[in-house]
Amino acid sequence: MKIENLFNEVVKDHLSVVQMIQGSPEIVSEISVIARMALTAFHRGHKLLLCGNGGSAADAQHIACELVGRFFLERRALDAEALNVNTSSLTAIGNDYSIDYIFARQVEAKGKPGDVLLGITTSGTSKNIIAAFEAGRRIGLKNVCLTGEKAPASLDALCDAVIRVPSSCTPRIQEVHILLGHILCEYVEKELFGGSSGEGL
Repeated sequence: MKIENLFNEVVKDHLSVVQMIQGSPEIVSEISVIARMALTAFHRGHKLLLCGNGGSAADAQHIACELVGRFFLERRALDAEALNVNTSSLTAIGNDYSIDYIFARQVEAKGKPGDVLLGITTSGTSKNIIAAFEAGRRIGLKNVCLTGEKAPASLDALCDAVIRVPSSCTPRIQEVHILLGHILCEYVEKELFGGSSGEGL
């Protein structure tokens, strides 16, 4: 296969998924819910915890760094943390308990009522993400999830908002997840710090 052919095929597939979410009232509604939850949490001095595996772990880190650092505006840092970055915690918990609990244990340690937990899982079935949501529910966090179209309906009982990207292709799902993450970061930043003074809260 020529690289040009692959390029055109992948870009066409990517644009098809993006066009589907653009025309989806359900996804617009869900990202609005997630954005308002995050905005409320930051406004009240709470934090955003994120977690994911593999490429979704990278997405969790990416979103967190945009909030702690900056997206577009010069402003104060926002409290966001990806739970998949501390290798000592991950390996200790995985060794002493199970990989299923590497995020749940940290949610128990760090989470407080009013915080938001964003789990990213393309399948919607990652056991350690599910366990994190269960821990979040017990503590009183707002649980939100970015996932794919085949994610089970059981997620809805654990989460306050779920966005199912209309694709079963992992790369396409992940590409949309980071797009949604960027939309979330830009919205929160503009709402909190987009006033004429530029100083925000």
